[in-house]
Amino acid sequence: MITNPSASVVLCYGDSNTYGAPADLDGPARLASDVRWTGRLQQLLGEGFSVIEEGLNGRTTDVDYDDRPGCNGLPYFLPCLLSHAPVDVVMVMLGTNDLKTQFDRSAESIAAAVGRYVDVVEEVARDRGVPPSRLVLVSPVRVDDGRPGFAEQNGDDFDSSAVERSHRLGPEIRRVARLRGVGFADAADVAVVGADGIHLDVDSHAALARLLAGAVDDALSA
Repeated sequence: MITNPSASVVLCYGDSNTYGAPADLDGPARLASDVRWTGRLQQLLGEGFSVIEEGLNGRTTDVDYDDRPGCNGLPYFLPCLLSHAPVDVVMVMLGTNDLKTQFDRSAESIAAAVGRYVDVVEEVARDRGVPPSRLVLVSPVRVDDGRPGFAEQNGDDFDSSAVERSHRLGPEIRRVARLRGVGFADAADVAVVGADGIHLDVDSHAALARLLAGAVDDALSA
């Protein structure tokens, strides 16, 4: 519950790295709220903000799995914005799952799909006759197939090219953010994956929270 009725709302929209999935399968099913980066972001921003977690395991930018309904992030994004309105800052961190072999997507096409979220934010603003939410596109951490648990835990979903494409994703999303005039942050600047090669290691949650706290401040002061 929001105790401060004038709190600025920050919506964090992402996949399992926003949900708080651990990199070690021997760990908890979900990291504790005061460990995962969204909870740490709330602590850093303070009571003047309300951070909303909208992370879903397996979520993609705009493509569907054959066997995992509900993971296409784009159709749910509009009702998500409306249900939490008014939203002051929206942070979108997606793209890792699009790197999966089954989708065969380039870094350029993934970044273009991320750009569609800008369209939705602008559409909501037009329809409601209000200024658009400040938007920050966050490029995800890089895939690392050298981590000890990668082959066993994620080798069936991600091939060797996913590593190379994940390195190219940051510059491509940055380019889209610049073209659309929205904020940008690169999680890979401060965060790394853990044992499974896909999910944030525990220490990186704190580092990512600090980076994105700065991004929220920048977005609101722009």
